Amino acid sequence: MIKTATPLLLALMLAGPVIAQDTANDDAAPETATEADPADGLSLGTPLETAEPATIEDLAPGQPYVRGQSGDWLFRCLKGAEGDIDPCQLYQLLKDADGNDVAEISMFPLPNSGRAAAGATIVAPLETLLTQQLTVSVDGGEARRYPFTFCNTAGCVARVGFTADEVAQFKRGNTATLRMVPAAAPDQEVVLTVSLTGFTAGYDNLVEIPDAE
Repeated sequence: MIKTATPLLLALMLAGPVIAQDTANDDAAPETATEADPADGLSLGTPLETAEPATIEDLAPGQPYVRGQSGDWLFRCLKGAEGDIDPCQLYQLLKDADGNDVAEISMFPLPNSGRAAAGATIVAPLETLLTQQLTVSVDGGEARRYPFTFCNTAGCVARVGFTADEVAQFKRGNTATLRMVPAAAPDQEVVLTVSLTGFTAGYDNLVEIPDAE
């Protein structure tokens, strides 16, 4: 997009003085579409029309979009190449008790991948104490600890695998709990609740997608 626009911008810049000069000498020239302040002659600009959101068909391969929702989970997908099925994940934004956005979790099935029946990407704040890792439990059951894989400008990422039994716990459960430790207060915990409302239907929908014709 930038490479295409650059020659055009250069052409307009070079042609600008000529157009302005011809217009100034032409009494019949149409009025400009921009508003001007009569006191100083400065342009006040004109509002740009807001473009309609692109449809899924208009997206380029690799662009993200939200396909729909299952309970408290969103279907977040990437536009695939023509003829390919768009890969999707279940996504939920996690908030603290004050309603602030703190972390996010994305889950997806892993058919024929070994012990892990599902995978998850959990993004925590950059101020997380990485050495304390991350713990996950369902409905107050046994918790498991997971390490962080890397950090970037978006946060610190844990790439997690769940067995078939653990996926079944998510399906039966009401809420999951994520616990992490802030670096600024290593004697405290940040506890986030993951709603499991809609998880079963959403997860089963993702499992069925690879078999869709």
